[in-house]
Amino acid sequence: MRNPMDLAGRTIIVTGAGQGIGRAIASTVVELGGNAVLVERNESTLAEATAALPGERALAVAGDVSDPGFAASSVERAVARFGAVHGLVNNAGIIRPAMIDKMSLVDWNAVISVNLTGCYLMLQAVGRHMIGRAKEGDKNPGAIVNISSVAGKRGSVGQINYASAKAGLFGLTMSAAREWGRYGIRVNSVGFGMVETQMTEVVRSPKFRDKYLEGIPLGRFSTPEEVANPVCFLLSQGASYITGQNVTVCGGMNLQP
Repeated sequence: MRNPMDLAGRTIIVTGAGQGIGRAIASTVVELGGNAVLVERNESTLAEATAALPGERALAVAGDVSDPGFAASSVERAVARFGAVHGLVNNAGIIRPAMIDKMSLVDWNAVISVNLTGCYLMLQAVGRHMIGRAKEGDKNPGAIVNISSVAGKRGSVGQINYASAKAGLFGLTMSAAREWGRYGIRVNSVGFGMVETQMTEVVRSPKFRDKYLEGIPLGRFSTPEEVANPVCFLLSQGASYITGQNVTVCGGMNLQP
């Protein structure tokens, strides 16, 4: 039976792949037959995540996505190793919590730089590569998935920088989808709710846990492995006619028509 999510022969760059959601996505890509290019600025977690995957199907690239020159070099390394890049998952992100009236410009800029500008730089570099292949006749040049959050739709107390960056990814996604649809490049975003990662440890602590669970109809938090599946679906041919959309994966935390 044909697997519509098969990624055999496809090379996917995953940013923030050293731990949590990014690591789970990279692992799922490999499980589905693809090659994973793991991008991460923490070299120790990057090495650990890469070592858990088959050596011939994984490439580690250490660096900061907010560095203007890093995106192009990442694509070049991936192409040199695997021949082409067929997908990008813009997952790298940081948080610098503070109430609005207490937030410093340094913390605002740090989050916007990584969570929004970094996504733009990676999307631009990968998109240029895919456009080049499309012009050479490739009918399936690739797909891009930007990792957003329900915070981008609902706001987030104490994280105006994070919520603003995640809201910005909707505009990034829809604009790229409109521009690049003629090349067959699909661009979507996935908005997560509460995933069991290091970034959500505080809100999942006993002090806040019950409050957040009350707002989730499924009554539980999700695991990184669970949310990796819809991301890989959007990278696959199973989503061949889906572009410019935001898929909210949140257990019902943000209900919408």
